[in-house]
Amino acid sequence: MSQYALRLPNSLMEAARRVSKEENASMNQFFVTAIAEKLSALETEKLLNSRAKGADVEHFLQAMDRVPNVPPEHEGDIID
Repeated sequence: MSQYALRLPNSLMEAARRVSKEENASMNQFFVTAIAEKLSALETEKLLNSRAKGADVEHFLQAMDRVPNVPPEHEGDIID
């Protein structure tokens, strides 16, 4: 396992202390989880961008043409 000295602005450190306490996690657990979540988000974005480059827009539009044009069943599903 590696170690890294991390310098944080006081406001960020105070927020991290507060949240880690609320989550019953150590500061180390909080930072490791936060870093893992950020890395996961970046890797997911990279994967989606890579997949989007290979997208066939014409095929997508043909598939969308087969979807019935009906109103949503639930009022909360309506986008204004």
